[in-house]
Amino acid sequence: MTHEQWGQLKQELLGTVGTHNFNNWIEPLELAGVSDGVATFNVPTSFLGNYVSRNFGDLILFQVNTVAPDIRRVHFQATANCGARQPAGRPAPPRPAASAAVAARGEGQVPAAPLDERFTFDTFVVGKPNELAHAAARRVAEGGPVTFNPLFLYGGVGLGKTHLMHAIAWELQARRPELCVVYLSAEQFMYRFVQALRDRRMMDFKQMFRSVDVLMVDDVQFIAGKESTQEEFFHTFNALVDQNRQIIISADRAPGEIAHLEDRIKSRLQCGLVVDLHPTDYELRLGILQSKAERYRNDYPGLQMAGGVLEFLAHRISTNVRVLEGALTRLFAFASLVGHEITLELAQDCLADILRASERKISIEEIQRRVAEHYNIRLSDMIGPKRVRNFARPRQVAMYLCKQMTSRSLPEIGRRFGGRDHTTVMHGVRRIDELRHQDAQIAEDLELLRRTLEG
Repeated sequence: MTHEQWGQLKQELLGTVGTHNFNNWIEPLELAGVSDGVATFNVPTSFLGNYVSRNFGDLILFQVNTVAPDIRRVHFQATANCGARQPAGRPAPPRPAASAAVAARGEGQVPAAPLDERFTFDTFVVGKPNELAHAAARRVAEGGPVTFNPLFLYGGVGLGKTHLMHAIAWELQARRPELCVVYLSAEQFMYRFVQALRDRRMMDFKQMFRSVDVLMVDDVQFIAGKESTQEEFFHTFNALVDQNRQIIISADRAPGEIAHLEDRIKSRLQCGLVVDLHPTDYELRLGILQSKAERYRNDYPGLQMAGGVLEFLAHRISTNVRVLEGALTRLFAFASLVGHEITLELAQDCLADILRASERKISIEEIQRRVAEHYNIRLSDMIGPKRVRNFARPRQVAMYLCKQMTSRSLPEIGRRFGGRDHTTVMHGVRRIDELRHQDAQIAEDLELLRRTLEG
C-alpha cells in the first residue's frame, strides 16, 4: 500500500466516520510502512494510537484490505517526544496560570506546577489517624509498579490531604524525574476543560491529560454536578487506568458520599485503595505543635515558652490542623512583638477568638448523651449514683471528654454528673488518660466518640 493509496482511503473513511471523528482520530494517522503483512501508522501519542486501535482498528483494516488484501494487521506507533507529547505539526497547548505538572522529559516540557515547598514527607507528622494514608502515599511516591489505582485520600479540612499530595509529587520528582507527573485541583481541571472547549482545542486537552504517567487531582468533589466535566474526567480516568498509569485523588469525603457525582465515577474511584484521614488525636496534634515550635525557635531566638502551653493548645484546638498551626504562628509573632515569654495566660489572651471558635458549642449534655448511646446504657444510669462497672467506665469516659472538649471547670462537670465532687471527676479523667494508652478498645471508643462529637 502506497502513501497515495492511504490518502484516498482516508477520504473514504471521512465519509464513514464523520467529520468530527475524522479530524480527531483519523486525520493524524500517517502511514509509516508495510512489512510482513502489517501496516504501521505513526500517531502523535500512545493514547491516540490505543483509542484508534480499539475503536477504528477493524474499520481501517477493512478499508486497507480493499487495496492491499495481503495486509493482515494494522499497528499504531507513537512518534512524538514523550515529554512534549504533542502531535507533529501542532503547537503545544497554552500554559494556564494555575496548571500543574512537575516533570519534563526529553526535548519537550510539560507545564510546571506550583508545589508548596513546605509540604514534603519530612514535614508531615505521622500519627495513628493518618498512618495508613501516609504509608500508602509513600508507596506511590516510590514510583514503582502500580499496586492500587486510584489511591483515594479523603478527610475533612486541614487533615493533611493536600500535604500528602504535594509530598508525593516532590518525591516522584526527586526519584523519577523522567516521569510526567501532573498535579492540579479539580477546579483547575474543570477550568482547563472549559477553556479547551471554548478554544476548540479538545484534542490537545485529551492528549495532555491522557498521556501522563501520574495524574493527581485534589478536591475532586468540586466536579460533582458538572456533567460535561464529569464525562471528560471519566474518560481520562479510564484511559490512564487502561495504560496502567497511576492516579491519585483527594476529596473531603468518601467516593460514595459525594453528592451529585455520577455512579460510574463513584464506582471507578472505589476500585482502588480508599484511605480516610481521621480527625487528629491529641498525640498527633501535640506532635505537630512540637515540630512547628521547634522551627519557630530558630526564627525567634531567645523567645521562651513556659511548660504546658503546647499541651493546652493541643487539647483545645482539635478540629483543624491549619487553625492549630495558625494559632501557634500568631502566638510566636505576638510574644516576639511584645517581648514576653509565651505563657498559658498569654496564649489565652492572644488566642481568645480562636479558642472560643474551637470550643464549637459542644455541651456536657451532648457528650453525656453520645456516650450513653455508644455504650448502650440509659443516661440516668450514667449520671446516677450506681458504681457498677457497666456504668462507671462510661461515666469516666464522659468526664474525660468533657474535660478535653469543653472549657467547663472540674466542679461544674462534677455537678452535671449527679453532684459529684471535683476530685471524683479528676480521678475519672486520670484513669481514662491511663487506660487509653493500655487498652486499645478504650482508645478506639474515645477516638470514635470524639469524631462523632466534632462532626
